[in-house]
Amino acid sequence: MNSRLSKVLVTGGAGFIGSHLVDALVAGGCDVVVLDDLSSGSLSNLEHVKDKITFYKGTIQDQKILMKASENCEVIFHQAAMVSVTKTVNNPVDSAFINDLGTLFVLESARQNKVKRVVLASSSAVYGDDPLLPKHENMPLKPMSPYAVQKLTGELYARIYNDLYGLETVCLRYFNVYGPRQDPSSPYSGVISIFMTRAVSKKPPVICGDGKQYRDFVFVKDVVKANLLAATEDDAAGRIFNIGTGKHVSINSLWDMISLFSGLKIEPEYSPPRPGDITESVASIEQAKSALGFEPDYLFEKGLKITFKWYKDS
Repeated sequence: MNSRLSKVLVTGGAGFIGSHLVDALVAGGCDVVVLDDLSSGSLSNLEHVKDKITFYKGTIQDQKILMKASENCEVIFHQAAMVSVTKTVNNPVDSAFINDLGTLFVLESARQNKVKRVVLASSSAVYGDDPLLPKHENMPLKPMSPYAVQKLTGELYARIYNDLYGLETVCLRYFNVYGPRQDPSSPYSGVISIFMTRAVSKKPPVICGDGKQYRDFVFVKDVVKANLLAATEDDAAGRIFNIGTGKHVSINSLWDMISLFSGLKIEPEYSPPRPGDITESVASIEQAKSALGFEPDYLFEKGLKITFKWYKDS
């Protein structure tokens, strides 16, 4: 594929990751279409580019609007989803209509409109609590929540559409994405966005579990970079890639760093672990490096400082 994309659709483009992706695509000169039902995204995330994009308010469960939004698109970036693990645990059927059938509708609209490639947002949740670290793409999968099952189902549908119908698909297993615009009030809101908000308001955070659990935190602009590479690298078609940093930070250490930035000395409060939460997670990104040329640009401290400034100034 050419490195410059012509016309693209971003589902969930008003959301946290989706809006940053829209920014990069607009900056690259793409004709960008956004489809979002605004259930978790916000038009404020697109305010600065609203005159440079085509926006449809609608759900990925609406096949008619999907067909219209994806018409003449070269690539679809599928970011739309019910992304709250807790919501999928409480509402497994409702979430399946969005995450399972919605993804199928996206793939089918791409097939019917002869879209070249679909890049799908998947999740490290598909690995479950297998103690093997780092997580690599060929290890056994053990989804532990409806959300994880739904993401895995999306990957399987993507493979079928790639192999059976010739629609190029690439699945990206995001690890813990953070950065500006992440909504701290969302049930899925990353721990970083919650901690930032608590620090700015000088309140203690509530840590689920003992805080010794750790995560591979990846800055949102690095996730955008991975999406663009996945859309344009010929060797990526039909494959699945971890998108993280290959490094990890404990939740307790995270609060210590944010406390340092904010000049606070507040001890966190602790609560029982959340159902379906993973204790340890870190990515192997060797396949993304070799096939996509992906290398994170943002060291954790750099990304954290940018994020803290945004929350402080918001």
